[in-house]
Amino acid sequence: MKKYLAEFVGTLILVFFGCGTAVVTGGLTGGLGMGTLGVVAIALAFGLAIVAAAYGIAQISGCHVNPAVSLAMLISGKLSVMDFVGYIIAQVVGAIAGAGLLKLIVLNSEALKDVTGLGQNGFGAESAVGLSMVGALIVEVVLTFVFVMAILGVTSSDKTSHMGGLVIGLTLTFVHIIGIPLTGTSVNPARSLGPALLVGGTALSQVWVFILAPLVGGALAALVYKAMYASKKAA
Repeated sequence: MKKYLAEFVGTLILVFFGCGTAVVTGGLTGGLGMGTLGVVAIALAFGLAIVAAAYGIAQISGCHVNPAVSLAMLISGKLSVMDFVGYIIAQVVGAIAGAGLLKLIVLNSEALKDVTGLGQNGFGAESAVGLSMVGALIVEVVLTFVFVMAILGVTSSDKTSHMGGLVIGLTLTFVHIIGIPLTGTSVNPARSLGPALLVGGTALSQVWVFILAPLVGGALAALVYKAMYASKKAA
């Protein structure tokens, strides 16, 4: 249960600080006089949230805080089926709690109370650049693939695992910089589902893309990494 609690807390931190920064800064369009922070601030918030969570809970649960990462670990043989199910549940509940906490703060702020978004993902009219559904699927698969490959690589050796939190956080920042204008950047089904459930409407009807694509990207990363590692051992 300690592992599941850690995943709950870590995912709550990620959603609250990452999505919360998007809400407070006004995202791409600006707001509250802080729009100049824009993409970089939001990307850094997600990345730094992972760094903080990783160094806080990694020794307990590995700090997946992401169903796509947990799926990759399951495929890689680093996570049991029982823990996989427990992690997914904890991550989803943590994301909902993080979005709920953010919503509570928004409702109690004079400047934010009319804000309807919670940093949810979207495509089409909900994308800053009008990215299509197919485009969103491709983007999320590619970004998640890169993100999960970095995780698998940095955690595979004792020589690099101590730098895991920093490397993973920087990689998450990296994929957010290009992904925010396109889809808002998911690469994490739980992070997408939490805000979408509370926002409803279009966010909820589109969230399947941000559940499916990151899972596909994570699975592909695990399969490719296993294949490369197996060929390296054979050589």
